[in-house]
Amino acid sequence: MPGTSPDGAAGSFDPAAPYRVSESVSLRPEPFGALVYDFVTRKLSFLKTPELVEVVRGLEHHPDARAAVEAAGVPPAQHEAYLRALAGLLRSRTIVAR
Repeated sequence: MPGTSPDGAAGSFDPAAPYRVSESVSLRPEPFGALVYDFVTRKLSFLKTPELVEVVRGLEHHPDARAAVEAAGVPPAQHEAYLRALAGLLRSRTIVAR
């Protein structure tokens, strides 16, 4: 896949591409969203809304990031904000290309 490295990390986010949660990442549900822990980097971060957690968990079940956002029921006016959030999660390697 162009723009990706052998470990699945991408150089830039493409909403039309397929993604999944990194194998080194664990998501722990919380009332506000989820705790994100990367066992390789030992980095702790947060997903700040339950809707974003649903999008992230759904990535592997949809053909691309846009479809995952739509399937999670995110209002159309918020799609771009969620796609920007996914781009940040790709940069931090919480999600990876598949």
